[in-house]
Amino acid sequence: MQARLTRWRSLVFLVALLTVVVVGTTACQSTSAAVDAELARDLGMVDPAEVGMSASRLDRLDAGMQAMVDDGKLAGVSTMLARHGKVVFTDAAGKLDITKDVPVELDSIFRIFSMTKPVVGVAMMMLHEEGKWQLNDLVSKYIPAFRDLEVYTGQDTDGNMQTEKIEPGKRITMRDLMKHTTGLGYVLNARHPVNQAVIDNQVLDTNASLQTMIDKLVQIPLLAQPQTMWAYSISVDVQGYLVEQLSGQPLAEFLHERIFEPLGMVDTGFYVPPDKAHRVGALHGQGADGVLSTSEGVAMSATLTSPPVGASGGGGLFGTAPDYIRFAQMLLNGGELNGTRLLARRSIELMRANHLTDIEQATYRRPGQGWGLDFSVVTNGAASGESWSTGSYYWVGIAGTWFWVDPELDLTFVGMIQHSGAAINEVQQLSRSLVYQAVIGE
Repeated sequence: MQARLTRWRSLVFLVALLTVVVVGTTACQSTSAAVDAELARDLGMVDPAEVGMSASRLDRLDAGMQAMVDDGKLAGVSTMLARHGKVVFTDAAGKLDITKDVPVELDSIFRIFSMTKPVVGVAMMMLHEEGKWQLNDLVSKYIPAFRDLEVYTGQDTDGNMQTEKIEPGKRITMRDLMKHTTGLGYVLNARHPVNQAVIDNQVLDTNASLQTMIDKLVQIPLLAQPQTMWAYSISVDVQGYLVEQLSGQPLAEFLHERIFEPLGMVDTGFYVPPDKAHRVGALHGQGADGVLSTSEGVAMSATLTSPPVGASGGGGLFGTAPDYIRFAQMLLNGGELNGTRLLARRSIELMRANHLTDIEQATYRRPGQGWGLDFSVVTNGAASGESWSTGSYYWVGIAGTWFWVDPELDLTFVGMIQHSGAAINEVQQLSRSLVYQAVIGE
């Protein structure tokens, strides 16, 4: 890593020298240069010291990620860190597939699963800024079948689900969709009959349209009355459907034209073209003996090499660390990257605010955290037990990918792995400890 930083130091010096020659010393020109420097949050790589980071302490982050691989806890990992809009750390360690001698590279491709959700949240807010919907609108305004949803209350002696009507005053709003307080089920906890019904009915099926998804979903009752609990749900897949309905474009097309292409996210999409498939990491897990193995045959390990019929807004994207840090930096910049503005600063502020009511908050069992519009938000950094600042926000993917944005310290981090098991929490928490110990200045 030190070699990379040395090369970039030389480049930065040359750029600075040329700037001095061209700009000159007049007051007007100096003011212009200062403005340009302030706006240069372009993810160019710099010496960490220039943005208040310690290069020697970042070596601990490098060593920590490598140790996760060397200790057999992860097959491979790709990470990036930026502060004040400049990249100060990149690293790739281990293998894409432990059965093959193919190293992880910075541009390796990963299934980012639920890190798709914040992307779709941004798409929704872009449409919000166009006046297409409001936070307190009823979802039934856009999906009429939501008027007739009922709520699970239990099962009869034959195992049939019993239901009741949605209580007056608890109709599902668009805000509920974005903060997981609709009561909708999902595919992650099959112990609940509602979630099992979502699985059994193949509500999430990339071979079927998003309209088919909605048609199946509205036949299944809610887990609970709306606005009574936080329950991670299929609601962002519903948002993906709404993006299509409100924009008149397929979800994949909207994201490509309105987000990925403007931000320069060249390797992000709902499938991987065949000529890039060799860059995709295999999914790994640890057996009872602690030995890593690939998870071949598991549905979530599949690599789509052609466009799905129905793009999953809740978990369908593939992407890279360099792509996702561009998205994260856009958020940190208040909706803009390199002169391309996707959202107003106020829209980002709305997204990273805690929208949970007291009743809902009591059921969100992450200390020191609440939920915004498609992110988890840190409401009390100390109470969360982690080093990040109050006001940070983040999310993860089920195969271990993770990112966070810290507005107070003006930094963002992206990590990519393909894994299941305890190592996911370990590497994510380790990364936060090792990032923040390297912050030594403003």
